[in-house]
Amino acid sequence: MTGTFALVRLALRRDRLLIPVWVLGLAGITLSTASAMDELYGTQALRQQLGVTAGSNPAFLAMLGPIHDYSTIGGILAWRWGVFGGLLTGLMAMFLVTRHTRAEEETGRLELIGSTVTGRHAPLAAAVAVSALASLLIGLFIALGLVGLGEDAAGSFALGLAFTGVGWVFTGVGAVAAQLTESARTANAIAGGVLGASYLLRAVGDAAGDQGPQWLTWLSPLGWLELVKPFADDRWWVLGLSLLLTVVLVGVAAVLVARRDLTAGLLPTRLGPARAPASLGSAFGLAWRLQRGMLLGWTVSLFVLGAVYGAVARAVEDMLNANPALGKVMSQLGGSGAIVDVYLASILGIIGLFSAIYVVQATLRLRAEEAEFRAEPVLATSVRRVSWVGSHLVFATLGVVVVLAAAGLGAGLVHGARVGDVGGQVTRLVGSALAHVPAVWVVAGISLLLFGLAPKLASVSWAFLVVFLVLGQLGPLLDLDRWAMDLSPFTHVPKVPGADLTATPLVWLTVVAVALMVVGIGSFRRRDIG
Repeated sequence: MTGTFALVRLALRRDRLLIPVWVLGLAGITLSTASAMDELYGTQALRQQLGVTAGSNPAFLAMLGPIHDYSTIGGILAWRWGVFGGLLTGLMAMFLVTRHTRAEEETGRLELIGSTVTGRHAPLAAAVAVSALASLLIGLFIALGLVGLGEDAAGSFALGLAFTGVGWVFTGVGAVAAQLTESARTANAIAGGVLGASYLLRAVGDAAGDQGPQWLTWLSPLGWLELVKPFADDRWWVLGLSLLLTVVLVGVAAVLVARRDLTAGLLPTRLGPARAPASLGSAFGLAWRLQRGMLLGWTVSLFVLGAVYGAVARAVEDMLNANPALGKVMSQLGGSGAIVDVYLASILGIIGLFSAIYVVQATLRLRAEEAEFRAEPVLATSVRRVSWVGSHLVFATLGVVVVLAAAGLGAGLVHGARVGDVGGQVTRLVGSALAHVPAVWVVAGISLLLFGLAPKLASVSWAFLVVFLVLGQLGPLLDLDRWAMDLSPFTHVPKVPGADLTATPLVWLTVVAVALMVVGIGSFRRRDIG
């Protein structure tokens, strides 16, 4: 453990802007949402109506989880923002751990640090400490802010520490994932897969009802955030599950880090054949080899997620018909039209945002190849820069078409089977899902632009994605000005099914995306590699 404190100071110095943005951003969004909820549900009558209708409907249970306390703004906040806030906290934690462990090994910096008076466990301990501290600050700022807004202190701290618990668990998940593979990208993919599985288990368990497998929620760290029941029962002992799992995961990571060589992963890298296949003779073939695993994983994941949401589509109609206030909120989020179509438009909007994560990962593969000195040998051959960038961009732009089509197919198959119109529902929901493609292309364009102009800032693409998520999910509730909402490309996507599909905004989004990509490619052609 020698040198741990010095490495903590180094990590905090490197992330002196990144960590405050995460902490203050998540805390600020949560508190702003609480203020918006106070305006939207200012009377006990409205809150009681919300609790009766939303608390038992499978559709909202799958999207947001159960509402345990509808008599207070804090309880409604925990229901409306808890799952999404927990997702973002978990993402922050796993990224921080990977950044200061596996990424440092991959670039060779940790080997230099290890040649000084530094213990074998010090880098891992420092990364875990920094991530755990950031998660704790998020929880404390949320708790103190809610108390300042007049909410119950016990419930406020229960909610804040529930966010912290999610962050701590995925600190441990990230620590273990960093020991398994040689690549920071793969480590993030493993940890992200665990986070996605946690979300899916929670959605299935929450929507199951009294006769279904509700116990699945107990298998999810995101489910534990709900099961703390802030402002209702304040079950503090559930926080102990997060703490216990964190200790176990960090302990496992500490054992594993001592059982492997520096820069190596416990999962052995599979040796390739003695002679490369003909497909690797081109830039496109190499890009396919690098991108295919991620594309397959996202396709399967969003197909399953679409099927889960499609399974509860019909159940939303009775709930929203019984509560005009909720129908108004859902219309703000998903457009106008039939109630079920409004719900489907809302969940497809969420899935569209999720697919943008894939696009950022696929685009930033360019930066990973460059930073890890694998791009330079490729470009030293007859491969042109435009061909190299374009080969990866194909999988970012066309890959998202496959991913979104899979999500629409999953939702259409399940929902169509329930309403007796599989063919019709598959066609309309696949088409509705694909309507989000131009907006996701804009995200790809932003990522490519940053890669071309300022490669060291390419990771800022994730910040844009978080902003788009907040604008999409909370913008109507926060009553933001129209110009602010229009900053998100997803705001301009027609809310289909339910609304008329107009081509004009999709064409303009495509034009913007192409312009961003062209500028990004042109900038990359003019700058030095590295």
